[in-house]
Amino acid sequence: MEGLLAEHERLSQSGTFSKTIDDIQKTIDLLVKARESIAATLDPNETSLNLVKLQNPVKSSLEDVHKDLEEVRKHQTKYSKLLDKKFKDKALPQMDYDALSSQPALINRAIAMHLLREGQFSVASTFLTEATQNNVLDSVGEDMTMSGTEHDLGLDSLKSESLQKQFANMYHILHEMKNERNLVPAIEWAREKSDDLEKRGSNLEFELGKVQFLWLFVGQQLEKGRSNLYGGRQHALQYARQELSHFRPRHLREIQQLCGAIAFTPYLRQSPYRRMFLNSDAWDELATSFTKEFCALLGLSADSPLYIAATAGAIALPHFSKLQEIMKEKRTEWTTKHEIPVEIPLPPSYRFHNIFVCPVSKEQTTDKNPPMMMPCGHVVAQETLVNLSRNTRFKCPYCPNESHPRDAMKIYM
Repeated sequence: MEGLLAEHERLSQSGTFSKTIDDIQKTIDLLVKARESIAATLDPNETSLNLVKLQNPVKSSLEDVHKDLEEVRKHQTKYSKLLDKKFKDKALPQMDYDALSSQPALINRAIAMHLLREGQFSVASTFLTEATQNNVLDSVGEDMTMSGTEHDLGLDSLKSESLQKQFANMYHILHEMKNERNLVPAIEWAREKSDDLEKRGSNLEFELGKVQFLWLFVGQQLEKGRSNLYGGRQHALQYARQELSHFRPRHLREIQQLCGAIAFTPYLRQSPYRRMFLNSDAWDELATSFTKEFCALLGLSADSPLYIAATAGAIALPHFSKLQEIMKEKRTEWTTKHEIPVEIPLPPSYRFHNIFVCPVSKEQTTDKNPPMMMPCGHVVAQETLVNLSRNTRFKCPYCPNESHPRDAMKIYM
């Protein structure tokens, strides 16, 4: 592995095309200059002379470009051989059942949405135009449930203009937040969406005001021209009085802590508030929270579904590959389409649906075999309930209470 990393380092250092680009630019400059000279004269002899003079410099420049590319190609070839040697090529698991093969529209919609979310608006527009021309996105059945945003995305490329504006605004706010330490656009957006954020139970508006207070408190100064306010403790206290007072019903304790820290100045590092005021991750956490709430108000998840699906697939693929090898050795088959025969260790953030495993049958419940709660509060699968009761009163397998199957209630996950 050390050799592979060393070669990767050499490739990253020598694999840049800056010298090649410079050589190409020189060639372009020569051609442009020659074209201007030819256009400026009407003498055929002088035109021929200019072309003759151009041959050797252009030839030399193209040779330099070829040498630059040859050096890069040599390192790429060596690196590719090391990769092939380190990571043996294995055939991907082959499955007869492909859930997405009949849904190209869903795949293309996910790709288009991912491009929009990443700010690749021109690429997304081109992709949507071509997909719409091929009638791929419009082939989704009307019986499928989708949000208004996704529905707009499936009609034509013009429908995505509103999305582009929304995401362009999001990236502008994030740029100001991360690079310029300017929270004014984010605070203005949160103030405009205050009612919607309140309905979601979001604290984003207060968190933005809180970080703004912390930033002003530690003495940061706003750039001239953006605002006539300057950082410092007095300014932070004034900001708290003006902007944070209406948050007192819900965040009184946190506001008291923010203002109480003034008594510990300039010894914040030794104060009880050091974690609050000296949190190096505060801006990244705020940017993540803002992105989550922004996308939520658009009816979207915080992360790209395409990215999540690809990452989860990359995690699961080695397990499926190993499973296929084992089944091949034992000559067994995977007969269940909608269930995975092995546990896939996905991160907690990638688990979006609650599941219930019947404590009696040890089987995971499904839509056809939903969880049922008995009057005593214990829950079993519907098939287990039928087997235990046989349509008569029966005793709960976990407590002395008896009940009738008609008294059980279906639980919706």
